[in-house]
Amino acid sequence: MTVVVVPDRESMHALGTRIAGLLRPGDLVVLSGGLGAGKTTLTQGIGRGMHVRGEVTSPTFVIARVHPSTVGGPSLVHVDAYRLDSLDEVDDLDLDTSLEESVTVVEWGEGKVDGLAADRLHVAIDRAVGTDPGIEDHDPRTVRVLGVGPRWSGTDLAALAEAG
Repeated sequence: MTVVVVPDRESMHALGTRIAGLLRPGDLVVLSGGLGAGKTTLTQGIGRGMHVRGEVTSPTFVIARVHPSTVGGPSLVHVDAYRLDSLDEVDDLDLDTSLEESVTVVEWGEGKVDGLAADRLHVAIDRAVGTDPGIEDHDPRTVRVLGVGPRWSGTDLAALAEAG
C-alpha cells in the first residue's frame, strides 16, 4: 500500500493525473472516503490525465457517465454507487459490458463492485476528523492506494507518493 498526503485540491488533481498514467483499458478503480473527501476531485485528475472529453463531475444523480478519450485512448466510465443499495443494482448498470475496453472509476464502490474484477486499484481518501465537508481546501487528505490482483503486482505505486 502506498500512502500520499495531499494538501489541497490541485494536489489531488495532480495525484489523479499520476494515477491515470498507470491505467489501461480494463482497469477498475474503486474509490472510498466520506462526503467531501475528494473522490470526484481525484477522478477529475484521472480524467485530465487520460485526456477525456467533457467535464468530470459527480454522477450522483445519473449514477454513471462515460467520457470518451480525445486522443484515442480508453474511455473513462465514472460511476457513483452512493445511491445503490445492493449488488443487484450494480449489476443492473451492466458495467461489466464496458469494463474491458474502458477505465472504470467507481466512487462509493467498496464492497459493491469488488466482484466486477479480480484486479482493481483501491483508493481510500481520509480527511481530518471534525472538518466541514463543504470546505475542501482547508485540510490535507491522506490517500491510501492499494493494487489488488496480478495486474497490479510489480506496479510501482510508491512512485505516486514520490511525485507528490
